[in-house]
Amino acid sequence: MFSKIKKNYFLFISTFLILYFFFNFLDGERGLFSYFKKKEILVNLQNKESNLTSKIKNIEFKNSLLSDKLDLDYVETLIREKFLFGKEGETLYIIKNNDN
Repeated sequence: MFSKIKKNYFLFISTFLILYFFFNFLDGERGLFSYFKKKEILVNLQNKESNLTSKIKNIEFKNSLLSDKLDLDYVETLIREKFLFGKEGETLYIIKNNDN
């Protein structure tokens, strides 16, 4: 039996190495499957980043309307939305959505 192993020593070692590299190519921390998972995570994080940057720009724009030069029209719309406040002689109508 040892004589057969000695004769096919190179075949056994090369087969083992080929299988080892093949499995590590597909699986493992740096494998092909891991690459696709990490790529999907990257795309999700880039989408979250773009959403957050757009929200930050929107908040900074609203903040600039209230801080440097006070925009009275924007303040009036905020008061009307938050406090349901109207001017004298105006009638306010509140429309509720019933999604039944």
